Amino acid sequence: MSLRAPAPETGAPPSGPAPLLSVEEVTRHFTVSGDRIDVLHDCTFQVRRGEVVAIVGQSGSGKSTLLNILGLLDKPSGGAYTFDGVDTTALGEGRRSWLRGEGIGFVFQQFHLLERRTALANVAVPLVIAGVPLLTRRARARELLESVGLGHRLHSEPHQLSGGEQQRVALARALSRDPGLVLADEPTGALDAASSTMIMDQLLEQARIRDSAVVVVTHDPKVAARADRVVELVEGRTR
Repeated sequence: MSLRAPAPETGAPPSGPAPLLSVEEVTRHFTVSGDRIDVLHDCTFQVRRGEVVAIVGQSGSGKSTLLNILGLLDKPSGGAYTFDGVDTTALGEGRRSWLRGEGIGFVFQQFHLLERRTALANVAVPLVIAGVPLLTRRARARELLESVGLGHRLHSEPHQLSGGEQQRVALARALSRDPGLVLADEPTGALDAASSTMIMDQLLEQARIRDSAVVVVTHDPKVAARADRVVELVEGRTR
């Protein structure tokens, strides 16, 4: 079933519950060989649970830098990033790591699956790290793989799977700890058109079932068109 949304809106999110994440006048700069390079400039937007937002922009516009901040892999140079009611700006790395593990799932263009490990084992990796008991994590991984249509591939290793199937394993892994936020970095970039459509169907369906917020970074206008709303980055500024 197609989950294509109406033409995506831009600007502020609709009124409703408090946002899951809030980016307020965020800046990010780096120093290279003594020279300051400004990448993000006063970025401001919010995302609520159940909402799918696409971040678009040309190469070099700051998308990857912004995604790293949203995923608590980097800190802004200025402004504030609030995630699930917590101002993350001044948090130490231990607390940031805990929030990241508990509340954020990642899906990348490259699948980053463990070779010589089954789909079931790959999906269970975050649960192993979290200390979930063996039988519980196996049951959870099986449930998630079945939910993305891979119940028949539980014991297949990555080299036995198509690109689309590998990305669905990666999606199931991202959902393993029931995150409030799913960050997808060019999730269809390495896939053909049919697999891309399938992945977006699965990503949107799983997000809506779990009432998660989804932020997709993409160059693909067809992927952006599936989102509820588009945030455009132009020379490091949100529109």
